[in-house]
Amino acid sequence: MNVELRHLRALAAIGDHGTISGAAAVLRISQPALSRTLDQLERRIGTTLVERTTRRLALTDAGRRLHERAHLILNQLDDALAEAATGPQPLHIGFAWAALGDHTVNLLRTWRDQHPAAPVRVHRRDDPETALRRGELNAAIVRLMPSPPGDLLAAELYREPRLAAVPDGHPLAGRSSVRLADLRGQRVVLCSTSATTGDLWPRDQRPQTFDVANVDEWLTTIATGEAVGVTAQGTERTHPYPGVRYLPIIDGGTVAVWLLWPRVPTHPATGAFIDHARRAVADAPR
Repeated sequence: MNVELRHLRALAAIGDHGTISGAAAVLRISQPALSRTLDQLERRIGTTLVERTTRRLALTDAGRRLHERAHLILNQLDDALAEAATGPQPLHIGFAWAALGDHTVNLLRTWRDQHPAAPVRVHRRDDPETALRRGELNAAIVRLMPSPPGDLLAAELYREPRLAAVPDGHPLAGRSSVRLADLRGQRVVLCSTSATTGDLWPRDQRPQTFDVANVDEWLTTIATGEAVGVTAQGTERTHPYPGVRYLPIIDGGTVAVWLLWPRVPTHPATGAFIDHARRAVADAPR
């Protein structure tokens, strides 16, 4: 089976952009040339990767699997070439929001002091799990475990209490803490990149909810008085926001903070960073 890098780049671009025209523009080739490359890839592996209609393109199940692996292969190749040209590459750590809360700065500073030859670059990504599987990240900090984790390994670092986020001037804003029952009659905004609210209320007592795309929209929605929110403590540490007050939820339980990394590590310092993160959190003052 003679599959070339140009075939993988073609599928990766088509899957990312959803159109032949958009993918061709990114790859700087003509649309007919890209279509021929895709046809050739499908013939060589013997299966359909992209369903084509007159209106849209959609990856098949096989196409989705290879699309993700193609990104991983291409990113690993880019890393290998960069390392050959310029030396060891940084360790890329991703998160969607809040990183490691108030542990973040100490962990990164002590890593830099103890591992000066392995710099860390931190990246905020709306979907760090997908970026991790594509090889764009070497490890990721999440507050929701992938189900099932499959090709990823995970370590629970610590747990954070849940907080309510309410706008200044809200009837709850003057309290020192709240209960879940206090939020039942409120509109609750959920963030697609930091969804830790889950099924906190009984089915017949759930508040009205709606979704926004990211943590910035979530904070703005709350600050302007359109809704209240539920989040983990790390948000208060890393996202103070004018007009938003954070209150402990007495019966809100806790949220686990996880570190994820590929079962086959994509950076030689991954294992050392995981050990360092565990020690830094365990040794932090309570």
